[in-house]
Amino acid sequence: MNGVKRAFYVLIFFGFVSSSWAANIELISGHVRAMPSSVPNTAAYFKVVNHGKAVKLVSVDTPVAKEAQLHTLLDDNGVIKMRQVKNFALGAHSTLTLKPSGDHIMILGLKKPLAVGSRVALTLNFSDGSSNTITLPVQKVSRTSEKQEHSDHSHHHH
Repeated sequence: MNGVKRAFYVLIFFGFVSSSWAANIELISGHVRAMPSSVPNTAAYFKVVNHGKAVKLVSVDTPVAKEAQLHTLLDDNGVIKMRQVKNFALGAHSTLTLKPSGDHIMILGLKKPLAVGSRVALTLNFSDGSSNTITLPVQKVSRTSEKQEHSDHSHHHH
């Protein structure tokens, strides 16, 4: 019986250790942009707080599309260009904000159109080998927000 108790406590300990990292990343807000059904790509924007050590967001997975990529917008002599990047730094005890006018997640090759009000799971993969799944609502973007985006995300630049 003593061995069974020890195994039980070891399992509980490792359960807390493996799940404790996920508690360090907290989703504050976010959404996936609703697009017309003819557009195969969209974007995700969100704000997360890191309550733990510094890490880098290195990739994102989602079941709703062929791939998701980390993107940024750059000003190249007055022309706004979208570029894929390798990672987004998330410092210790800091906030990462992905927004239409800057860093964001491109969701490419949607398997089917996303309905307004539905929810999209995104698994965030970090440089330390950990991951955290967040779920974001699909929302329409207001005309004011659209003007601020500089891009309709219906095309893909590299």
